[in-house]
Amino acid sequence: MSIYLNIIQIIISITLIVLILMQVKGSSGSGVFGSPGVARTRRGLERTLFNVTVAFATIFLLVSFISALFSNPT
Repeated sequence: MSIYLNIIQIIISITLIVLILMQVKGSSGSGVFGSPGVARTRRGLERTLFNVTVAFATIFLLVSFISALFSNPT
């Protein structure tokens, strides 16, 4: 069971990294260096991408907790 949870966790983590990098690529980058950007709302694909990222982060957290519960302390 533990090996399956580890494989699932690896797949989710790679997907989460890709989703986060897609969000950074879509931003203007002005907020990265500390200069305040224009506040705007997320719309369309950007909003969907944000929601999917939050969902994958939540799933990653749950799988991590479940993996910790089923791990064999040696």
